[in-house]
Order: sequence, then structure tokens, then C-alpha cells
Amino acid sequence: MRAQFVLQEIWIGLRRNLTMTISLVITVAIAMALLGTGLLLRTQVESSKSYWYDKIEVSVFLCAKTSSNTNCKKQDITPQQRQELEADLKKLPEVAKVEYESKEQAYARFKDRFASTPGFVQSAKPGDIPDSFRIRLKDPQQYKQVAQAVLGRGGVDQVINEQEILKKFFKILGGLQWAALMIALIQVVAAVLLVANTVRLSAFNRRRETGIMRLVGASNTYIQLPFIMEGAIAGLIGGLFSAFLLVGSKVLLIDRLAGNVGFASQLNWGTVVLVIIATICFGVLLCAFASFLTLRRYLRI
Repeated sequence: MRAQFVLQEIWIGLRRNLTMTISLVITVAIAMALLGTGLLLRTQVESSKSYWYDKIEVSVFLCAKTSSNTNCKKQDITPQQRQELEADLKKLPEVAKVEYESKEQAYARFKDRFASTPGFVQSAKPGDIPDSFRIRLKDPQQYKQVAQAVLGRGGVDQVINEQEILKKFFKILGGLQWAALMIALIQVVAAVLLVANTVRLSAFNRRRETGIMRLVGASNTYIQLPFIMEGAIAGLIGGLFSAFLLVGSKVLLIDRLAGNVGFASQLNWGTVVLVIIATICFGVLLCAFASFLTLRRYLRI
């Protein structure tokens, strides 16, 4: 009988405040979707960092006739200079592996990497990319020692550390992640305020029923339970809607981003399911807790 009464009161409360309940559901759905998207982006970025930072290379580009470096004197590196440079690089204690990449190999790799953008590929021709030594370091933090050993030598155009490029790239992705989380935080605050207003309105509409329940000796917990459950149900429905939005974020945003920028691997669905469960639980607890705090203050009167 008590369970039936609680369920009946929940239904009455949701029906009376239908407009505010719908607003709350939408707000919770957007907040949880943004929160989940931020978490998914963070997971994707962290996994890609671990993959790429283990494969960081230092590229030593060699002089060519098209080089802007005055040290090259608009001349290609000589075979002797290249052999001496390769031998010296292999002797450095910081170097784990040295590979030579010719102009033809560099152009072929360029075409393969940017095959999805044919216009960009057509803008270059064989010979535009100079030959280079691709160096794998024992410790990526030892880049400066290698750069100091080769910069200024005859036949060396420039030295590029891929770690610096990756840091800038992941910094941009980190900014997107924090932007999603900040917007989610604003939405969470809006959801809490909506819960508070919905609970106040519901409690005001049923002030006669709650007064009678007090007179007959009903406990505060029993009086508060329907209101708390209303908030929890609204949070649950909003969380379920956010699950569909998160699936869309995974397919339309993160997977496409992974394909376009060359992430190490795509985010697996197991992680998405865990994030969905976490956001649904958070949405339910958030709305229930906000309802509880509001009622503690309101029902004192």
C-alpha cells in the first residue's frame, strides 16, 4: 500500500509539472552528454599519447637546392657529408636507431599519409621534400643533445622534434576536452537549479497532502521520498537520452577525428558503455541529491 501511494504521488508530481520536468530532462541529457564526451575525448587523447610518445622521432633534414638555410648554399648534401653524418649519429649515446629516407621515399610516404586529400598531394611534386635521417631516441627528452650535435654541420638544413608537434596537437585536443567539460559544468548547475524549482513547485502544489501526512505522524523520509524519486526519474530519463547522444558523439565526432588525424586506435565500445553507465548514475544521483537538499530546507516551514 505504501509503495502504491509513493508511485501514485510520483506520477501526480511529474504530470502536474510536465513542462518543467521536460526542461529538466533535456538539461540533464545535454549536461551528461557533454560530460561523457569530455571523458571520451580524454580517454582517446591519453591512449594516443601513450602510443605516439613511444614512437617519437627526430628528423634531420639534409641540404637541398631548394633549402632556405644559408648554410646549405643552395646545394645538395654530398655523399661524403651524408655518410659522415650518419656515422656520427649512430655513435651518439642518446640515439637508439637511425634510418635514412630519400626524397623519393619521403614523397611516397607523403602521398600515402595524405591520400584522403588529393588536392594537397597534387600541390607537391617529387623532390620538394628533402631527404632526411629519421632518428629514434632512447629517451625522447634527450632531443636537445642530438640537435646540438648536428645543427650547423655541413649538409644539415634543419632538425625537427616530433614531440613538439605532438604537444601542440594534443594541447588543442585537451582544449576541446576542457571546453566540453566546462559547458557540461554550466549545464549541471542549470540542472540543479531546475531540480530545486521543480521540487519547490511540486511541494507547494501538494502542501495540503504533506500537511495531512505530518498530522497523521508520517516520517520526513516518507514525505520526501516521492519528491526525491521524481528528481531521480527525471535524471534517469535524461541520462538515457544522453546515452544516445554519446553514441552519436562516438560515431560522428571521435571516430571521424581519429580517422582524420591518425589516432593510434579507435575508442572501443566497452569504454563508451562504461562512460554511459557512469553519466546515467551521475545524473540520477545529482537530481536525487538536489531534490533532497531542497526539501530539507522547504519542509522545515
